[in-house]
Amino acid sequence: MRGVREMSSVAPGLAAWGLMTGVAMVKAGMSVPEALAMTLLVFAGSSQLAAIPLIAASAPVWVILATSFCVNLRFVVFSAHLRPYLMHLSRWRRMSLGYLTADLSYVLFTRRYPHPTEDPAQRQAQLAYLAGGAVFNWVSWQAASLIGIALANVVPTHWGLGFAGILALVGVACSLATTRMRRVSAGVAGAAAVAAFALPFKLNIVVAIAAAVALCLLLEKDPPPDRKATA
Repeated sequence: MRGVREMSSVAPGLAAWGLMTGVAMVKAGMSVPEALAMTLLVFAGSSQLAAIPLIAASAPVWVILATSFCVNLRFVVFSAHLRPYLMHLSRWRRMSLGYLTADLSYVLFTRRYPHPTEDPAQRQAQLAYLAGGAVFNWVSWQAASLIGIALANVVPTHWGLGFAGILALVGVACSLATTRMRRVSAGVAGAAAVAAFALPFKLNIVVAIAAAVALCLLLEKDPPPDRKATA
């Protein structure tokens, strides 16, 4: 329930984003069954929005897949970070949580639980929080997206409601900038993404991640001796 409550504070912005994504799919010429399949199977707003104009332009399938892959590369980073929290679960439960986990559910979870635990009760609490936030996020997104698909001819795209989702992400991201290293990495990633914006297939996102990680590895100090001994 704590996960649900905290996710509900940012859900309206994500719902607006999901609504406009549903509208955009139908406006781009996708049929209702195609739009329904995409929103239920893909469940990645940025990837969907990147793929929609390519689908409308009849781009080759490999171009659409490559673009979506590049846009979603951040989930590789998310999954690597979540690995210590989830490796004790069965494969199907890990896959289910992987499907349900999105940007904000991941961010809120890691903000509340910055470190995994070996205590069974705490581990169960962490999983409950992650599942509550992720499921609420999924329901909010899918409900709004389905409404957008149904009302595509009523809701105009120039309303720009999708920007509300970006504002929600920016707000949570800023709340995480609690250390100098995090602020530096965020600034470097943002600058690199803007500088490389002209790259195809949204590769500027990959450049941003690589630049931020490389700089942090260079700036990060060696851990104290006691941490080295326990590593």
